[in-house]
Amino acid sequence: MAANVQPIVIKRKGGHGGHHGGAWKVAYADFVTAMMALFIVLWLMNTSKPIQEAISGYFKDPAGTGKLTGTNQPPTHEVSKESLDKVKTELEKAIRQVANFDKLKDHIELTVTSEGLRIEMLESKNGTFFESGQTEPNGDGRELMMTIAEELGKVPNKVSIEGHTDSQPFSSRANYSNWELSADRANASRRLMQQHGLRADQVAQVRGFADQQPRNAKDPSDPANRRITIIVRYLDQQPPPDAPSAAPPVSVPQATSPPEKKP
Repeated sequence: MAANVQPIVIKRKGGHGGHHGGAWKVAYADFVTAMMALFIVLWLMNTSKPIQEAISGYFKDPAGTGKLTGTNQPPTHEVSKESLDKVKTELEKAIRQVANFDKLKDHIELTVTSEGLRIEMLESKNGTFFESGQTEPNGDGRELMMTIAEELGKVPNKVSIEGHTDSQPFSSRANYSNWELSADRANASRRLMQQHGLRADQVAQVRGFADQQPRNAKDPSDPANRRITIIVRYLDQQPPPDAPSAAPPVSVPQATSPPEKKP
């Protein structure tokens, strides 16, 4: 009888450890994924517009616009113009703090044109930023250029510096004409500005035009034709389609007194 007794086998269904062993891992992975997505969204909301467009382009076309990321993406016209508008606003704020601003304000003009942001320092009959016949800027000219240089040194845009004279011949020195005077003033302005914030790699051109590009073409001897022009270029070298022309603003007062003999 004892030899025929079958052993009793008790089968258990699963167990506490087996039932819950992997479920928490799945839940934790979902939580980490959601947190990572949240951080990515928060980061994207605080990035610049070009980076947002590059990332958006990647998801739309990973093989195409996705390659244009970060600073390698060419800036659009809209971004460049907005950048210059901001530069203009900051420059206007800084220039208002310059000593003798009330005396100088009618001889300083900032205009966004098809070339970029034009900063013009206009001379008067008695001289405003340069003494008559001198190549180095005077005290007012130095302070204004130093202020402009500090602001422009904060932006990536290239800069051109131009010197202009009126039509009165320069006769104080032999073999020295308005060509030399305009170029020397432009170069002196460059040196001063580079000493006070303008980076060397920002300077694209330094040019002297003598009297060949008068601001007031109807009166070539107008003292306002004697000027230093600083052009802050568009980042992509292409003007926005709606930018105004580079014609002088009509707000500049025209000279009513007889022209002086020398620029």
